[in-house]
Amino acid sequence: EAVSGAQLIAQALRAQNIEYMFGIVGIPVTEIAIAAQAVGIKYVGMRNEQAACYAASAVGYLTGRPGVCLVVSGPGFLHTLGGMANATINCWPLIVIGGSSDRNQETMGAFQEFPQVEAGRLYNKLSVRPSSLEVIPAVIEKAVRTSMYGRPGSCYIDIPGDFVNLQVNKSSVKFTGCCLPPPISMAEHSAVSKAASVIALSKQPLLIIGKGAAYSHAENNIRKLVDLCGLPFLPTPMAKGVVPDNHPNCVAAARSTALQHADVIILLGARLNWILHFGLPPRYRQDVKVIQIDICAEELGNNVRPAATLLGDINAVTEQLLEEFNKRSWKYPSNSEWWQKLRGKIKNNEERSKGLALQKSLPMNYYTVFHHIRELIPKDCILVSEGANTMDIGRTMLPNFYPRQRLDAGTFGTMGVGLGFAVAAAMVARDRTPGRRVVCIEGDSAFGFSGMEVETICRYNLPILIIVVNNNGIYTGLDANSWEEMLKFGDPATCVPPVSLLPNAHYEKIMSAFGGKGYFVKTPEELQNALKASVTDKQTPSLINVMIDPQSERKKQEFPWLTRSNL
Repeated sequence: EAVSGAQLIAQALRAQNIEYMFGIVGIPVTEIAIAAQAVGIKYVGMRNEQAACYAASAVGYLTGRPGVCLVVSGPGFLHTLGGMANATINCWPLIVIGGSSDRNQETMGAFQEFPQVEAGRLYNKLSVRPSSLEVIPAVIEKAVRTSMYGRPGSCYIDIPGDFVNLQVNKSSVKFTGCCLPPPISMAEHSAVSKAASVIALSKQPLLIIGKGAAYSHAENNIRKLVDLCGLPFLPTPMAKGVVPDNHPNCVAAARSTALQHADVIILLGARLNWILHFGLPPRYRQDVKVIQIDICAEELGNNVRPAATLLGDINAVTEQLLEEFNKRSWKYPSNSEWWQKLRGKIKNNEERSKGLALQKSLPMNYYTVFHHIRELIPKDCILVSEGANTMDIGRTMLPNFYPRQRLDAGTFGTMGVGLGFAVAAAMVARDRTPGRRVVCIEGDSAFGFSGMEVETICRYNLPILIIVVNNNGIYTGLDANSWEEMLKFGDPATCVPPVSLLPNAHYEKIMSAFGGKGYFVKTPEELQNALKASVTDKQTPSLINVMIDPQSERKKQEFPWLTRSNL
């Protein structure tokens, strides 16, 4: 019996337990999407390939199995580069399948001809084109396996246009079963006991939990370790919730102090990159001892020479540490000077934020907005967050209580991920945790990158709540009066500040245009009413456009995550 290239691709993906495909169809890949639906893969048609690729990558992080992004040749492929790079730099599994021009037209200037396999190498762990229809299942198995094994990342598969409808006899195809789950490696025993000894001798220890720990589902073991050893911990942004943010040992509100004075730091699936100031002075002590736990050998020793290196799966290695500390029965004293210093700083910072949140002046500031959002959104919702100030202040003000329920701009600092991530999270939630809401909090500039995905959200009836925190610009904006004054000086292209966007833009109308509910709010009361209505309606997508003070910024101390200078 004959089978087409499109059918082989769909069946091979299904055999690898792929559940979700996002993309934009056209010549030559439309038949692949149809074949995927026929074998039970869910296909979500997006409005921009970049957003489709972000969505597929978020599925990889949320489920541990890659999502697929399906795109056409040339420009379609090129629009996925941002998503591939973002996935690989965040260490998330992803499969991108791109159509390419027919083989018999290569070098002739074919429609959308482009060296896609070569271009893909820079962004992917694997960039391949099957040499024949017969090997498609084997190539897909290798790509899925490569995306998940070791340090996860993106893999690209190039499909020549003439392969899609070409037929081959089923008996000649090299079919492969589903790849095995990623093997779990553990650290060597000597490294585990060395690490435990260094920790036991520490005076000012700090555990830093990274999104690698969230990805490896290490939450139960890490919570046990924190409780057993009484260690202060600090989550990186997407690791919030691995241990709940309201755990008494969480020192996120004293971040700078914790990093600057810790004498021993345990890195659990977190990298010493820009987010953690590279582990270097003046942000850290000159003599800080770093214990590094990572799945990737090449990561060990980056920027700081470690006191101990534990190579392996975060969950498995945490369990090794637990066994070691169970033998030693060591616990860090909760009445130490270090704890007093951290608790004092936490209290100080929390009171400061609270003061800003309770300001009654209008327009509202970020803190007031986040205070009300925190009070009214479900505790178990999946939070998607992007923007500059919106993301930074939101991170400190909005707690996470469960792992893998915060998605943001990530290690690559990518703007434009929000709506794609939200679509992916809502699709996964619908299948795995029905009733769990997705709340997507966007700066007005961040929303603009993929605002048309609101149509996708409405088409698939995903009850996502989008909140646009609108300050008329990037970082800061102008109020309507200042804007009018500016225009008197001439052409806006020459006289309006580059960070400005149109004042009082009615983003909520984009949602109502497609049948969702839109709210335009200016006061805390209006915000509360809109939030209550949106949370109560579990069926309809909604967008709340919250006008805030265009000059509202972070509190003067500046959370040292992202200052202007390193954006």
